[in-house]
Amino acid sequence: MPLDDLVHRLRPAAAEPAGALVLLHGRATSEEDLLPLLDALDPPRRLVGACPRGPLQLPPGGFHWYIVERVGYPDRETFHASYERLGGWLDGLAEATGVPPERTVLGGFSQGAVMAWALGAGRGRPRPAGIMALSGFVPVVDGFEIDPATLAGLPVAIAHGTWDPIIPADMGRAARDMAVQAGADVTYLETEAPHTVDSRVLGDLTDWTAQRAA
Repeated sequence: MPLDDLVHRLRPAAAEPAGALVLLHGRATSEEDLLPLLDALDPPRRLVGACPRGPLQLPPGGFHWYIVERVGYPDRETFHASYERLGGWLDGLAEATGVPPERTVLGGFSQGAVMAWALGAGRGRPRPAGIMALSGFVPVVDGFEIDPATLAGLPVAIAHGTWDPIIPADMGRAARDMAVQAGADVTYLETEAPHTVDSRVLGDLTDWTAQRAA
């Protein structure tokens, strides 16, 4: 699938890329939303950065990865369609940049974190360099399953706000516990924050990202 199948923004590395960092936006925003986070997480620009746009336009506006039926349980049809389309786009990114999946960190916020879990640890998907899940959860969808073998030893960074009214912190903790049980190398960051990327965790996430490009 060609890279232009999804609207996206690319941030080139300063030199030969040591890897790639893909950030997936949340519900009702766009590829522009997390673009500044690429520089925040990778100040020396050692990684090629990419922010694709979700393929769905739904109320209340903006772009989406799937229809929300209830938190934790994405709509099956739209989730699987985006899963396949984003998977093809990631394959195209690897071909276009020359950076293979095993040197690519998959990250996201909210709905984007859900898709990062899915594309990073879904059964049959290539193993990434790491998963960064910000204010998200591991999806429960008929026909989809996480592969514990992929998670074994995989670096995973999870950040969640204790005061999150959209995706409760219990869902971030459940994702942490699942990943730990599968043998992942988990960094868990929880702060007194709402549904946002708390600036207080950026230092830890930047260090974590740098280690993935070591």
